[in-house]
Amino acid sequence: MKRNVHVIGVGMIPFTKPGASEPYPVMGARAAGAALDDAGVDYRLVEQAYVGYVYGDSTSGQAAVYGVGLTGIPVFNLNNNCSTGSSALFLARQAVESGIVECALALGFEQMQPGALKSVWSDRPSPMDRFGDTMIALQGWDDTAPRAAQFFGGAGRDYMKQHGIRRDTFARISVKARQHAARNPFAVFRNTVTLDEVLASPTVFDPMTRLQCCPPTCGAAAAVVCSEEFARKHGLDMRVRIAAQAMTTDTPSTFESNDMRRVVGYDMSRAASSQVYEAAGVGPDDLDVVELHDCFTANELITYEALGLTPEGTAEKFIVDGDNTYGGRVVTNPSGGLLSKGHPLGATGLAQCAELVWQLRGEADQRQVEGARLALQHNLGLGGACVVTLYEKVQ
Repeated sequence: MKRNVHVIGVGMIPFTKPGASEPYPVMGARAAGAALDDAGVDYRLVEQAYVGYVYGDSTSGQAAVYGVGLTGIPVFNLNNNCSTGSSALFLARQAVESGIVECALALGFEQMQPGALKSVWSDRPSPMDRFGDTMIALQGWDDTAPRAAQFFGGAGRDYMKQHGIRRDTFARISVKARQHAARNPFAVFRNTVTLDEVLASPTVFDPMTRLQCCPPTCGAAAAVVCSEEFARKHGLDMRVRIAAQAMTTDTPSTFESNDMRRVVGYDMSRAASSQVYEAAGVGPDDLDVVELHDCFTANELITYEALGLTPEGTAEKFIVDGDNTYGGRVVTNPSGGLLSKGHPLGATGLAQCAELVWQLRGEADQRQVEGARLALQHNLGLGGACVVTLYEKVQ
């Protein structure tokens, strides 16, 4: 029988640019310690740890967790590209929900290098080869542009062709992201920008300009999850429960649809969110706040529709009407998102979790979404995996 799983503690450290961070074991230990302090739980009560990172040697997870304590518990290292952090949360939640453990830690960190993402291994096939071949068949290859920008910029181009939206619609998302991040002490970029400034920044891959692309970032975040019985026994904070969670991977449509939106995970996002809504008995209209994977403005725009926040073909109106921010229908990325808070790959999913837990507790300070009761998290990794998590404020 499935059990209720509560997020009893979250923690993160301020994100920084590459070269300005502490070493990854220090960052990871700090974030894990913050989550344990927030939960009010002694690390000796944690039975398993799931640790995510993309760029690092084997057992980097142990190197970080050992900074918290040497208790002999199982430590699992995992890598699911940009959805790594929420994949760690998925496994921690699953272990508690199934009754395998009573309390688990999910931790994610990344110590990144400057510049665009690139493969580390050149002597073996890349897991992105099939995706790259599909993209090249659809839109060719630009030697001057980063690969990730070509993937997501291509999705933006396909959306523009299908729905005839203005190029500056994407840029409005960056303006909103900076406005939100200005209220977030953990964010890398806290200065606001104008629409003209976003459009005037150098083009990375049309229609994406530099201010529409998330920066390489260093940081760490963590969450402690436990069963309802464990929380009651130890008198812990039970205000936030994981109401539903789903992970999806690619289907034939990714490679056969001739649509770059689907190459970058639109169908994975739609399937995962549909599973979550069905499991929880709610719909997108019930949501108060959403943290979604805005690695590029184009991905935020198409994800509005993948998650059902607005009907297909209406994302431009959703943005222009301000329905994606405070005073609108649903506040998206109050943290500033990947665009402005930053995107340390392994930490992103757990940073999203931390933001939404703070929102549901009413602890988000200037970012607080008034009366937030249902919060949705969307974390996407090409290659591919998508994790969607619904958090509920317990009465």
